[in-house]
Amino acid sequence: MKMMRVLIGMMAVLMAVSSMAADPTVSQVVARQRWPWSRLVDIDYVLACDGTQSVDVAVQAFTRNTALSLPESSLSGDLYGVSYGAHHIVWDPTVTAYTNSGVLPEFRVTLSTAEPPVYMIVDLTKDAGADGQIEYIYPGDARLETYGRWTNVWFGVTNDSTYATTKLVMRRVHAGTFKMGDSVPPTISTTLTKDFYAGVFEVTQRQWELITGKKPSRFSVLAYYAARPVEQVSYDDIRGATNEAQAVNWPVTDRTVVGTNSFLGMLRAKTGLADFDLPTDAQWECLCRAGTTTVFNDGSAAANVSDANAYTNAWLDTLGRYRFNGGYLADGVTKPWPEGTSLENGTARVGSYQANAWGLYDTHGNNWEWCLDWYADSLAGGSDPVGPMSGSYRLRRGGSWVERAVNCRSASRYSYATPSVRTWDIGFRLVRTLP
Repeated sequence: MKMMRVLIGMMAVLMAVSSMAADPTVSQVVARQRWPWSRLVDIDYVLACDGTQSVDVAVQAFTRNTALSLPESSLSGDLYGVSYGAHHIVWDPTVTAYTNSGVLPEFRVTLSTAEPPVYMIVDLTKDAGADGQIEYIYPGDARLETYGRWTNVWFGVTNDSTYATTKLVMRRVHAGTFKMGDSVPPTISTTLTKDFYAGVFEVTQRQWELITGKKPSRFSVLAYYAARPVEQVSYDDIRGATNEAQAVNWPVTDRTVVGTNSFLGMLRAKTGLADFDLPTDAQWECLCRAGTTTVFNDGSAAANVSDANAYTNAWLDTLGRYRFNGGYLADGVTKPWPEGTSLENGTARVGSYQANAWGLYDTHGNNWEWCLDWYADSLAGGSDPVGPMSGSYRLRRGGSWVERAVNCRSASRYSYATPSVRTWDIGFRLVRTLP
């Protein structure tokens, strides 16, 4: 009996030690300014945590005992999805109120860890830094549900129209390796090395209107327009064009370069978040598949687009708006007249169909979605692919209300859309790639 008590006691100690080891801790924090040759501040630290964990790291800075305001845009480096080991952050005071024109006596920083949020909500009616402008939803929040193939999904986001009109809701997607491509299952191994947030919905007409002051879409009936996806917007409208004073030409110019008067230029200025953009080809397929390798993102191995299923398709009927479940009129031949169309035909209100396993809606059908890359016939795979360096057509993904089922697959890719083209079946979804 005594031996049993000793063994039980040892097990309890081991369990306690294991539990303590799993709590992330930051140590060996050192902050050094590169002065006099640079204003940048290097922050080095070591993160101890379980080998399977990744955490976000928050930076607080002080001069003596006064806290400094550090906007996200002033920080770069190992801040998001950080795992065990030595890491580095850079603070740029030149994009804050603090520069070398003033002295910050007794400058110090503290670092803290937090579990990565599941969702980010940005209020588009508020300016950068305003109270309540950004909200995060973390694991364990009562709004999140887990069952079946869905994990930590906020289904209630579709019950309040403000989340599709005046607020922007985005889901955290973690870095990792997945398979993409046209075969079933796909075979092209692709790695995304950075976490990113993906729009839960396609950008809607009201969201576009709030940022630009314009209403470009053809499905514009006043009673229904607000939560419908925006269309009749070009790639150039969203990001800026190659013939602007400062050429905008991904990937020759990087993600930081967008047109001042483009949607993204205005969105970044409004929100203070300088990393909103279109998804790359790889990011788009990752967010659409949500871990699946099947024809559609419902995970059904039986789903196919063979023979008659290439047109009408029972699997797709529940996943998104396409030609044969309301896109066209009931005959499947006649296009609706957009300026007089209710929600029964043409584009659907975002979030009207079933979400994928990560809680993202309308990645099959509704609108084709612009992607960042130039179109290429073949996929490169590898690590963070950026697509061709040049081309004639920008890539679009996902199918639309106009298309047959075969063109709405997770792997569907389409060209023949020059960057300046505007049509009533192409919109877009936002991502925010973290440093």
